[in-house]
Amino acid sequence: MSKLAAIRIESDNAPVCAIQERASSNQLRYSRSANVLKLLIQPGAGVQPLIDAIDSAKKRVEIVIFRFDRAEVEKALVRAVDRGVFVHALIAYTNRGGERSLRNLEMRLLAKGVNVARTSDDLVRYHSKFLIVDRMEMYILAFNFTYLDMEHSRSFGVITQDLKLVEEGVKLFEADTKRQPYEAGSPDFVVSPVNARKELSAFLQGAQKQLLIYDPKVGDPSIIRILEERAKAGVDVRIIGKLTRGTKLASRELAPMRLHTRSVVRDSSRVFVGSQSLRAAELEVRREVGVLFKDSKIAAQIAAIFEDDWKMSEGGDAPDTEKPPARKVAKRFAKAITKSLPPVGPVLDMIVREVTGHGPAQEINSERLEKAVKDAVKEAVEESVRQAVEDASEPAL
Repeated sequence: MSKLAAIRIESDNAPVCAIQERASSNQLRYSRSANVLKLLIQPGAGVQPLIDAIDSAKKRVEIVIFRFDRAEVEKALVRAVDRGVFVHALIAYTNRGGERSLRNLEMRLLAKGVNVARTSDDLVRYHSKFLIVDRMEMYILAFNFTYLDMEHSRSFGVITQDLKLVEEGVKLFEADTKRQPYEAGSPDFVVSPVNARKELSAFLQGAQKQLLIYDPKVGDPSIIRILEERAKAGVDVRIIGKLTRGTKLASRELAPMRLHTRSVVRDSSRVFVGSQSLRAAELEVRREVGVLFKDSKIAAQIAAIFEDDWKMSEGGDAPDTEKPPARKVAKRFAKAITKSLPPVGPVLDMIVREVTGHGPAQEINSERLEKAVKDAVKEAVEESVRQAVEDASEPAL
């Protein structure tokens, strides 16, 4: 494990007011002061910073849970209730292979006085995980509340006291708790499927010198095109993780530990940390949450760990790590679907007449339209099926 697993971080924008240190060398040390960004590094930080956060709550705790097996966190939530803190847990309606444990967690928390809500089923998955304390501090996590993610996986979390970001987190929590739509209020608070594609695309396009990417699955075609364009422009683009589409981008699978973070360092100063991978499903049909920020110290810490992990990782470039069966199934399925599509010209003409009461003002080039529609459908179907096959054949994240 890197010696950087236990660190002390100060914000670019605020002095350090106090320092909390632990005796154990593999636990996190971090600073606390107003408007300070803090970084959690796994493995190393462990569960204690989360327990400390919950134990420090005076009025309320709001927590979003996707996977959970940390009894210490559960006990901390119950302790908060016992001292009069309002604790509200939003628990995913499902996760692959873990529905029973989620329902058991709901029942235990309800029995102890925790207010429990379940996410809607309108999205494929509610994969976000974050914690808000007294609506003053927010923990945005790339890792779940599990032993595997905290003790045996490379991952990160960001702690922010930026009230604008915290307010956005509260707004999203309330929207998802009440099963109401969420409208993005900050470009730095990245929420799928609301603004993630737009903000992450712009973030990557802005790279001038370097993009260091941790991501278990990079597969979105438009995102890969952006990365390829940046690489052609001379930007150092490197990925620790998997590429699910053929490309010459430099990538390596993490060794010797498991990878469970979605994080990017851009040009040694800008950072993204969140739950969404750079693939279509996590940008468009799942609830994912991340944060964009500028902090050269945190950027340097993540970059140093990235370089260590890059050196330790096996092999060289791995331009295409997708499993052949997933690709073949996806291509054949997409071909079958597009082959069965009806002619789009007559359908479009009929719909235009139904909506407007008359035909199109100008003649439509049916051949060009049909090709464009089929290409778009084929690409979207192929990507979705590929991801579904991969999800069904790989360990749960």
